[in-house]
Amino acid sequence: MSVDGLLSIGELAEKAGVTVKTVRFYSDRGLLPEAARSSGGHRRYGPEALDRLRTIRALRSLGLPVPDVGTVLDREDALRDVVAGQLRELGTRMAALRWREAALQLLQDCAPEERADRLRLVGAVSAPPDTAALARFWRRWLPPRLPARVAAAVIDRAVPQPPSDPTPAQVLAFARLHAFVSGDCAGGDRCQPAAHLPDRDNRPAVLYDGLVEAYTLASAQMRARRPPGQGEALDCFVSAYARSRGTRDSPDFRRRLGTVLAADPRIDRYWELVAELTAPPSGPPEPTPGAAHDWLLTALAGQFTPPAG
Repeated sequence: MSVDGLLSIGELAEKAGVTVKTVRFYSDRGLLPEAARSSGGHRRYGPEALDRLRTIRALRSLGLPVPDVGTVLDREDALRDVVAGQLRELGTRMAALRWREAALQLLQDCAPEERADRLRLVGAVSAPPDTAALARFWRRWLPPRLPARVAAAVIDRAVPQPPSDPTPAQVLAFARLHAFVSGDCAGGDRCQPAAHLPDRDNRPAVLYDGLVEAYTLASAQMRARRPPGQGEALDCFVSAYARSRGTRDSPDFRRRLGTVLAADPRIDRYWELVAELTAPPSGPPEPTPGAAHDWLLTALAGQFTPPAG
């Protein structure tokens, strides 16, 4: 160190264990201010520059971009936010790598005659996958002018989040689900079931508001492994249909309701794929709204099934 207490660029580089080029790089980008210039125009640094340079190197070793390093150096309270942002970005990259690994494993393990078809399926899906196409499917399928609050609640429950560490089977299930919701549906009327058409005497907003609650109650019963039967979940389910049609819940209404709730092949297929996608490695699967609907229909039908014997 010179008599004035300042370091030359070479001295600073030597003490920090870096090259002169590295010191110059950070200086040119404003991360390592000079204290002065020599009579010959050479950069001079104060003693505090050594600690600052070591901090810069530590932040860069963690992968922080130069602009983020500058933010941390300028604001003492910025480190936590910058680290949190880096963790989110790293999590996204790792999720993409895990998804690609499972997709490649799927292609490697499948039969040769299946490989081309599966390549087209998984190749149409981003990594990590985007669920926007699933949300669009439900917005097309739900009745028009459904209140935003109700539509959001339905879509939130209906659109599954892909697993962060998927198996090859789950990658295939999501790819098939993505292809299914992205394809054209048969018929018109925005791909909606007959119950949504305007000439029907019903109020879909009332119906879906009640169904969200009914499916939540039924899912709790399913997690407890209780068989379909009477109770609060079924009452809420029937009440949703009754109120949406401007009538009362009664034995006669329940009997008629059981005969008119026909299966919709499109939605049934959707829930089959969702169940495959969300199946856990072990233990019982988490009930989907589709499975809750089937549980409730079975409970409704059971009220009018004659006892055995």
